Amino acid sequence: MRSFSDLDRFIGQVPGYLVTALSEVDVGRGSEALYRDQLPGLLSQLANRARVASITASSAIEGIVVEDTSRVDRILAGKAKTLRNRSEQELAGYRDAQDYLFQDAWKPLEVGLLLHLHKLLFAHTAAAGGRFKTEDNLVVDRGPAGEITVRFRPVSAADTPFHVAELVDRYNAEASAGRHHPVLLVGLFALDLLVIHPFEDGNGRVARALTNALLMDAGYTVSRYVSLEQAIAESADDYYQALLDSTHGWHEGRADPWPWLGYFLGVLAEAYRTFARRAASHRADGSKQDRVRDYVLSHAPNPFRMADIRAALPGVSDQTIRVVLDRLRRDGLISPDGLGRSTSWHRTR
Repeated sequence: MRSFSDLDRFIGQVPGYLVTALSEVDVGRGSEALYRDQLPGLLSQLANRARVASITASSAIEGIVVEDTSRVDRILAGKAKTLRNRSEQELAGYRDAQDYLFQDAWKPLEVGLLLHLHKLLFAHTAAAGGRFKTEDNLVVDRGPAGEITVRFRPVSAADTPFHVAELVDRYNAEASAGRHHPVLLVGLFALDLLVIHPFEDGNGRVARALTNALLMDAGYTVSRYVSLEQAIAESADDYYQALLDSTHGWHEGRADPWPWLGYFLGVLAEAYRTFARRAASHRADGSKQDRVRDYVLSHAPNPFRMADIRAALPGVSDQTIRVVLDRLRRDGLISPDGLGRSTSWHRTR
């Protein structure tokens, strides 16, 4: 698409402040494996929180809000037997779309994937999801008195299938070639998809959900543990301004992608900083016995062995682990299977 038409020219001219942000993102990516090995319990907790934050924040950006937090919890857990209104229906739809993308089954990136995600978004509503727009649309601002200002004119409905297919093909080709930084490619894909605006509704949500998936596919998995959508919701004015600044001249191939990429990289770099802070705080807080107890009761496989705890909590002595296991056994929360070094344990509740 437009942003992919001359990559060698402008990606070779990355502004200095973005080079710094890219370096910070790459350092953060390098630390992810370390945290996965040392703090699996924390990462499980962060992933659960980020899932909720991402679904609710990305929906809230579009004005989809469910005020009752207990209802939100039930909907996101799939326990709500009925969905009472359009907001609850669309919240459940974003849940389905994001959960689908958190599985490897979504690959590869194809036009059909975009249509499937859109179908999931609206599967619980009476709206017809899973198809491109049939009429031309506009990106507009609505003022306090109801006045409308056109921010951008997307591609026509007639041209949308071609533009989406070309964007997907060019992104896949560049990602496979490996000549340019993958984070920049993901950012450009999101920009062009938002500019094409292929659907009558749901464009932002499809783009944000796909952004997470493409980043994770490229090895940048921080969005699994820190919600990028929440960061966007908290800086919505900057988000929309960056998009606007990078759309001028897009149809003519003269758009400047750096305002958008600067915003995008800033959000991603801050997510890695947040991730590092939470990991460091977890290491500093709580006794080693508390960490063993939390891992055994909430995150260990069932059954588990001493070796599982050692691998998850390096630096915690075998003696400390045995003290906690004995206490949990006496409390009736775990039970041993076998004796000696081959002993495994299972949770009883």
